[in-house]
Amino acid sequence: MHRLPPLFRPNFWQRLRRSWCRAQVALRLEQWFPQIPLALAVGVLGILNILDGLPRLSRFFPELSILAPVTVLSHSPVLRVLGAVPELVAGVVLLFMSIGLLFRSRFSWAVTLLLAAATLVLLLHHYGLVWSGIAVLNGVILIGLLLFHRSFSRSSVAAGTLFAAISILLLLGYAVFGSYVLGKGFTPPITNLVTALYFSVVTMSTVGYGDITPHSQDARLFVVSIIILGITVFATSISTVIVPLVNGRMNRLLMGEKKPMKQNHYLIIGDNALANNTYRELKARHLPAIVLLPGQPQSMWMDPEDLLMGDATEVEALKKAGGGQALAILALRLDDSENAFIVLAAKELGGRARTVAAVKDGKNMERMRRVEPDLIIAPEVLGGELLAMTLSGESLDGEAMMSRMFSAKA
Repeated sequence: MHRLPPLFRPNFWQRLRRSWCRAQVALRLEQWFPQIPLALAVGVLGILNILDGLPRLSRFFPELSILAPVTVLSHSPVLRVLGAVPELVAGVVLLFMSIGLLFRSRFSWAVTLLLAAATLVLLLHHYGLVWSGIAVLNGVILIGLLLFHRSFSRSSVAAGTLFAAISILLLLGYAVFGSYVLGKGFTPPITNLVTALYFSVVTMSTVGYGDITPHSQDARLFVVSIIILGITVFATSISTVIVPLVNGRMNRLLMGEKKPMKQNHYLIIGDNALANNTYRELKARHLPAIVLLPGQPQSMWMDPEDLLMGDATEVEALKKAGGGQALAILALRLDDSENAFIVLAAKELGGRARTVAAVKDGKNMERMRRVEPDLIIAPEVLGGELLAMTLSGESLDGEAMMSRMFSAKA
């Protein structure tokens, strides 16, 4: 059996990548991995955080039932209640973020990463270095988020809206609760939750009617925090909703649809039977392939997302097609001179890509060798020779035939 030239034998990492690509296709991983497993794990982590914080919070329910407004925050029993609040809030937010992870939201990924790290710190603070099941789950989630960070790259209006709603609700809860707890520090005093809600909304919106004013130091500092957080949250919320929408529209209008550059792929150049069959066989083996043509083909024999337009004899066109990161550049046009210029452009581009050139006319074989591609393929030359050998009754040697069809660079 004729062996492939050593230059084209895949190394260990390339074989591993091919096996991973085959597994992705066989198991349809692109449809559910890694977003669904990570979302489920984050949801479970959120529930566990809530269940872990509720027993400690329930011990202080009697004190919460007699909670009354004070002038100075240190006089309120609320400080003892706040110990379980961060864990509960983190659990609730993690539940919301697990929904965003299902849609591969970049924002949900970032928030989940921060909260998972924060909850792991809280667990270590409460229990020391005793690794419980929830701590192990937390660590696994952190590793998974870091490993698959490229899978969560969507910045959508839905994610921005979710962020805005959560931020505003949390800020409103903080403002109402703080206004009620520090109620005696205001003039007139805030003695009920309805008044606290009214004051919070008026302050957060920067309307400031002046009918309720802070007079204690704690109350004034609290109002300052509401104003700063309110401006920040509202500005950030608007930007997360409007900016992705405007940027997406502007990019499509000014630059058109931009395809991400592939890596470790095969760049096929040519619109003929040889290029068609090569593309089909590579795809059948779950290998990534890109077709670069000078114009729109008459028939779409490739997937639309695998088609790029450009002159392959130009270095810039090969660069846009990811030629520098490709495994091989296949010059399979019908014109031998064009294939030679493509090989020269690929060598000028540099990179690790191997070059393959097709030769249609046997007279150009020696000239093509002077360009020094890594592999020369001449199926039509071999076909004519095989037909002549058959008609003349000569014996056919498989090793010799493969050597004549594939000519590797010395």
